[in-house]
Amino acid sequence: MDIFLSINNRQKIIKLPVLPKEFKVQSGMKNEAYDTISQGEIKLIGMPTLKAISLQSFFPMKDYPFLRDRTYTGWEYVEMIESWKERREPIRIIITDTPINMPCTIESFDYGLQDGSGDIYYTLSLSEFKFINLDQRSV
Repeated sequence: MDIFLSINNRQKIIKLPVLPKEFKVQSGMKNEAYDTISQGEIKLIGMPTLKAISLQSFFPMKDYPFLRDRTYTGWEYVEMIESWKERREPIRIIITDTPINMPCTIESFDYGLQDGSGDIYYTLSLSEFKFINLDQRSV
């Protein structure tokens, strides 16, 4: 399994050098509950909410033998993700060996040093992005 992040139809691609220990996709529903006089509380099934995924790992500053990619160094990964945030464009996450191939927005990107190794530990929170098709009508 590998995890790829890309922007602008794969114009720039990041392959995560160290896989997270785990990842979970949050996939909810927008259901609503109503109180009625005759039946008590009832539930109406709504539409699915936007999916969310959070990744926690680190960007290495050393050439560890277990790295899955050696294209960039730690701070180069950080600078690239920060520049993607500033562009205010959706990115895409692809997780091989799974059906996950999702356009998304960067909701938050927290990073810092923690153990004296120089490695940059991060949490990247992503939310599904849906491209909108609007019908154009003349007035």
